[in-house]
Formats: sequence, C-alpha cells, structure tokens
Amino acid sequence: MYDMQTRTRVLTLVEQGLSLNSISRQTGVSRAAIRSWQRRPEPRPRMSAQAQPCFRCAPDPRPPSDPVAYAYLLGLYLGDGCVSPQGRKGHTLRIICADTWPGLIALCRSAVRAVRPTNGVWITQRQGCVEVGSYDRHWPCLFPQHGPGKKHERRIVLEQWQQDIVDAYPWDFIRGLVHSDGCRITNWTERVTGGVRKRYEYPRYFFTNRSADVLRLYTDALDHVGVAWKSCNNSRSVQNISVARRASVEVMDAHIGPKH
Repeated sequence: MYDMQTRTRVLTLVEQGLSLNSISRQTGVSRAAIRSWQRRPEPRPRMSAQAQPCFRCAPDPRPPSDPVAYAYLLGLYLGDGCVSPQGRKGHTLRIICADTWPGLIALCRSAVRAVRPTNGVWITQRQGCVEVGSYDRHWPCLFPQHGPGKKHERRIVLEQWQQDIVDAYPWDFIRGLVHSDGCRITNWTERVTGGVRKRYEYPRYFFTNRSADVLRLYTDALDHVGVAWKSCNNSRSVQNISVARRASVEVMDAHIGPKH
C-alpha cells in the first residue's frame, strides 16, 4: 500500500510524460501499480486526508487560503461542474473541460489543488472532453450551491462569504465562467465603402448558460468591472450574453483572452 504523497508524486510524473520505467526507478513504485493508477486515478477515500476540516466547517469559519483560485474554481463549477455524493460520506467534485484546451485543464487542476491542497486530483478521459475530479467530504461546504437536479432548474445564490470573494476578485470569477461556458470569437461583416465591398472583422465574447441565476452572476460581475454587455434577445434571462464593444473587448482580452 502506497501513501497518498507517493501516489500524487507518481501521477504528477506521469503527467510530465516520463516513462513508466523511469518513474518506477525514481519512486520505487511498481509499473503495475502505476498502470493501475493511470486507469483509475481516483484515490480511495481512506487514502486521502479527509478528516481535516475545511475552511468553512472549521470551528472558526474563515475565507480560503487562496481566494483567487477559489474565485476561478467557483466560475468553473457554476459553468461546467457538479458535486455528487460518493460512498457513505464523501463527495466528488467534477469539472468537465474540452480536451482541445490543455491549458484550461491544467488551470482547473491547479485551482482544485490550491483550494484543497491535501486532496488528490485526477483526469478521466471522456468522449470529446475530460473530467477533472477530486474526492472530498467537504465539497458541499465549499460549494453550497450543489443539490439534486440540474442547476438551471433550481435557485443558484451565493452565500455572503462567496459574494465577498467574487467582489474582491471579480476577474478571476469571470475568467472561470468564460473558460467553462464562454468563448472568444471573431465576427465579420461586409460594407460598401467608396463603391468597394470590404470585409471587416471584430472580436467578441459570448457566454451561454441555461440558468438565469448564473447569467445574473456573470452580468453582475461584468457590471462590477465596468464591462459593457448585452443580451442577444434584450433580456437578462436569456441564455446568451455578448460583449462586443471595442473598449470592453480590449479589457476582457487583458484579463481573460482566448482559451488555450
């Protein structure tokens, strides 16, 4: 039986592209065990430091030690994440990321580790996407928006301590939302100038979500940082929010930029 620290170190070396022989020589872990962890990266609950209280359910509830990472992870969770029960007491946080954006996957994993440093984080390949997951009995404490059913079918309201983090780090929250359910695209149009038809291109950001509450959290954050936005159907309750004004796009580019 290998401890959690060894398992985490081995999986980190696997991510770096080292061969199984090399990893085995460095760590003393058998190649069979490494292959087993590759197939099932999720650590067993008893191997994780689950007995440690989180920053919310501790005797003195406090903000996260890395509020920037939490603000970003909160945006990812509200867009493409869920917290589901596993076992008798544990829960698994799952964030779905398109496998065409390896940079996004790496940022997601880093954020999960920063929020709960003692936890293992794994990647499971799905069709056209990957699932970034982490087991912890405390995920419901950290994401109290979880619950049965789909997000757009229930109320999504931030607790005050979460709102304080979003207000303090709005760009990290916005970046998490855009990285999950948003995109930066290039639109084009044609105009006749001096008798010549010319093509003009301009970038814009889109954010799409079926939850009116999540849309409101996104637009409230945009208002907070002074970014102009509009609904494609002139209503805050629709599914598409666009940022197209040049000055606002430039600000978004400075803080978010395209996915990678």
